[in-house]
Amino acid sequence: MTASFTAVREVPAAAPSSDAATTRAVVQEFLAARLAGDTERLVALFADEVDWMLAENPAAPWIRPRSTASECAAQFTELMEYTVAEDARASVDTFLVDGANAVLMGHLSGTVRATGKSFEGPFALHLAVENGRITRHRLYENSLSIAQACAP
Repeated sequence: MTASFTAVREVPAAAPSSDAATTRAVVQEFLAARLAGDTERLVALFADEVDWMLAENPAAPWIRPRSTASECAAQFTELMEYTVAEDARASVDTFLVDGANAVLMGHLSGTVRATGKSFEGPFALHLAVENGRITRHRLYENSLSIAQACAP
């Protein structure tokens, strides 16, 4: 029996749309500002009104509804108040961009300052960018692990 293979011509991937390029650039800038703790830059990156979704967690004061650029940027400062900065870890394993939408998936961990307990788990973050600013921020994380770490 003889196998037959047909050569397949590789088609180059389409160049990213300007929306996708802008989205990727804004999300990379967002990540750099978060890493640097630059809340002033974060305020500038968020739109005036943001569709913010993060399941409210009464055990974790930094996890609450937000809707303005300054409230969204303040989440970083509040997170640092309630957790041990030296123990904070986040890794991004996947960074997908489709037009104005970006999805990041990875793993995060940290320690709650008041209890000394650790939390960890996977996360997914969906961001949307319009006119160069973040208009949607939806974070899905291991809220049970965080609540347990906050409990005395």
